[in-house]
Amino acid sequence: EVQLVESGGGSVQAGGSLRLSCVASGLTSSGVCMAWFRQRPGREREGVASIYTGSRGFTNYADLVKGRFTVSHDNAKKTTYLQMNNVDFDDTGMYYCATNPSRASCDPVSPLDYLFRTWGRGTQVTVSS
Repeated sequence: EVQLVESGGGSVQAGGSLRLSCVASGLTSSGVCMAWFRQRPGREREGVASIYTGSRGFTNYADLVKGRFTVSHDNAKKTTYLQMNNVDFDDTGMYYCATNPSRASCDPVSPLDYLFRTWGRGTQVTVSS
């Protein structure tokens, strides 16, 4: 059974940076789709970024975070990262990672939550002035 645990959330000033981590246990394949989602206050959960971790890997980003956020993965550590730079107040929310063995789950520019089976519990990010 795959389990995901996020960490790295906290309070950050607008314009600052934060790096989120998602450690996966129970992964048996080096090629999976890992994705980050977030739920901002009063809004539905939305896809942020995804990365396919196998050979010929690729990434996708939602328009709202493109150029500011970077997703990466360390296969040896089975950890997926979300580097958040130049954050603004609208980035406040609960951030979740999710995984699906299917490479195709990473195809959409913005990850689609119904494609993902396994989720972490989330880590809170709060952007302040």
